[in-house]
Amino acid sequence: MIASVRGTLIAVGADHAVVETGGVGLLIFAPRQVLAALGEIGATVRLHTCLQVREDALTLYGFASVEQRQLFEVLLGVNSVGPQVALSLLSSGTTDELRLAIASGDVARLARVPRVGKKLAERLVLELKGKLDIKGLSAAAAVSPAVAAANAELAEMLVSLGFSSVEASAAIAAIPPDAPLDAEERLRLALRYFGTP
Repeated sequence: MIASVRGTLIAVGADHAVVETGGVGLLIFAPRQVLAALGEIGATVRLHTCLQVREDALTLYGFASVEQRQLFEVLLGVNSVGPQVALSLLSSGTTDELRLAIASGDVARLARVPRVGKKLAERLVLELKGKLDIKGLSAAAAVSPAVAAANAELAEMLVSLGFSSVEASAAIAAIPPDAPLDAEERLRLALRYFGTP
């Protein structure tokens, strides 16, 4: 298995990066936030990787940390979760947020992720609840039921305004933890994330 790759960043696409190492350019698929954090073309980058071997392809997936790679591998163990669905889940927020959503049975949050839907979200919770270590999760990830409900309502509002569920999740994550639960105020704060006054 190729556990990590270190080399020069030569290209970044919507769902992948190309890293040149030893004269070979490796195409590496990665979560959106990992790609966004890679930096400028020409920079030296290091990714923790997972090689998926299929009859017709060898595909490399890259992650910012060993923990993120391990969560990817755990997700792949769930029936009907392939690499693209696992990447979509990892792109929907931090590893802490995803682990907490699964551990707390937040089917609504998981179902909003592209390619997931309600049935697969329920399967994720059923198969992984109790199997993920949620000790030491950041305080930002551990939200109260009232905040979770307000965030779910806000996500629906943002999607109805034309934003994608991934964009909505990113905007909600940027809201200060001490923000009021008032729907209009939270919508105003979320829209500020997109540069809307």
